[in-house]
Amino acid sequence: MNWILLIIAGLFEVAFAACLGKAKSATGNEAILWYAGFLVCLAISMILLVKVTRELPIGTAYAVWTGIGAVGTALIGILVFNEPTGFWRLFFIGTLIASIVGLKFVSN
Repeated sequence: MNWILLIIAGLFEVAFAACLGKAKSATGNEAILWYAGFLVCLAISMILLVKVTRELPIGTAYAVWTGIGAVGTALIGILVFNEPTGFWRLFFIGTLIASIVGLKFVSN
């Protein structure tokens, strides 16, 4: 169950980064709503991270959490914000995914 919560925490990290990206181009009340979404997603992500670190090693949990956030945010950047793609960028995103999966298999 802790691994599922950790994945959810990582997805909320992606969501708070996406909210920041959307808030950057918004104005007025729309920007305020995106910043509010950022704060909600940030709080949920941190609460879940704290919860899972009670059972999982902190180094593993934090590495997986940041890895999910990095991969997810990079993919959101490509798919939503039209950031560039290239062989090396996709290659290193793939190595991040492999590292996250590897940490899962070598951790309790």
